[in-house]
Amino acid sequence: MRAARGMALYSRAEPRYTGINAQETTRPKAYMITITTTEALAEFCSRAAAHPYVTVDTEFLRERTYYSKLCLVQLAVPGDEAENAVLVDPLAEGLSLEPLYDLFRDPNVVKVFHAARQDLEIFYVDAGLIPAPLFDTQVAAMVCGHGDQVGYETLVRKIARADLDKSSRFTDWSRRPLSEAQKKYALGDVTHLRRIYEVLSAELEETGRAPWVEEEMAVLNDPATYRVEPSEAWLRVKTRTSSGKFLAVVKELARFREGYAQSRDVPRSRVFKDDALVELASTKPTDMTDLSRSRLLLREARRGEIAEGILAAVKAGLETPPEKMPTPPVSGREKLQVNPALADLLRVLLKARSEETKVAQRLIANAADLDLLAAGRRDVAALKGWRAEVFGNDALRLCEGKLALAAKGQSVRVIEV
Repeated sequence: MRAARGMALYSRAEPRYTGINAQETTRPKAYMITITTTEALAEFCSRAAAHPYVTVDTEFLRERTYYSKLCLVQLAVPGDEAENAVLVDPLAEGLSLEPLYDLFRDPNVVKVFHAARQDLEIFYVDAGLIPAPLFDTQVAAMVCGHGDQVGYETLVRKIARADLDKSSRFTDWSRRPLSEAQKKYALGDVTHLRRIYEVLSAELEETGRAPWVEEEMAVLNDPATYRVEPSEAWLRVKTRTSSGKFLAVVKELARFREGYAQSRDVPRSRVFKDDALVELASTKPTDMTDLSRSRLLLREARRGEIAEGILAAVKAGLETPPEKMPTPPVSGREKLQVNPALADLLRVLLKARSEETKVAQRLIANAADLDLLAAGRRDVAALKGWRAEVFGNDALRLCEGKLALAAKGQSVRVIEV
């Protein structure tokens, strides 16, 4: 009876299915399964809980909202059977994602994503949870020498020995019914991911670098990664002045805009854009007449709640006490006392260590880290954890004059001084 009920709860289509094994390029016809009921989702998640991992991906829209609108969830567990990879339709009437969230909480099942940041934000905003334990194949690929921020399509080609049809990538995932091409594309994002995860995780164990990836997961596991505080929104606004009074108005305008966008679930650019925000901080309107003179403000923002919010924000910014006025964040090489020769040497060392370990340079340290080191700063991520082992410890010794660099053919040698 259970099997019969499960069959009734799945909607099935009949396109071609591609397996995950690298050596197999064709497979017999199978079915793509779309889950549209809570009961069917619970049944799949119950079976998934018996496996060591589940691969996960999402399709969503964000063009017309502040928060991403979840349109599809793709799931796959080990095995080639058709029912081991499913599509979950969160837009189906009456479907609850609670069985999926229970699986996300299961400590015995690794949740595998590729470039997980946006997917995880959706689940954090919707359910207040972050799937754990977590594995991001993009991070793992960078640790394993596949390049900086390597794309999923590249890994499918290199590891799964398959090609992806990307023609459905930018389609409208909120429209129903989904086309067979959309379903095939979506399912490919988790079926090939099984093979990629198995290969990368095996390589990490073999090289002893699995703890490196676990360390990198700390940022993705931190709820603060997915929170946008209105009081900090001004830090993303590019300005050309360091005036405390000007920045105080910018901060209050950005705070209002972010809070308004969040509460109405609309893109912040629909409230007013950055160029209009900077203009308002410069002109500092005090009434509706002043506001009407803005060149860059949208018509909808010149009246009603947005207009009132703008005027209140400008007033609050102008009334900010001098001791509470914001200061521009320290950024850029010119704001640090950087030793340019030392910074260049650090870049050479980083390149050498990256080539030696086959770890992406960007994952070890970025340009800002190197400038901070060359300016004498030591509160740098490159000096902590596995990065210190790969690069940071030698970088400190280079800064202290205890190491020298020498070219030998196409490589760079590190010499004790």
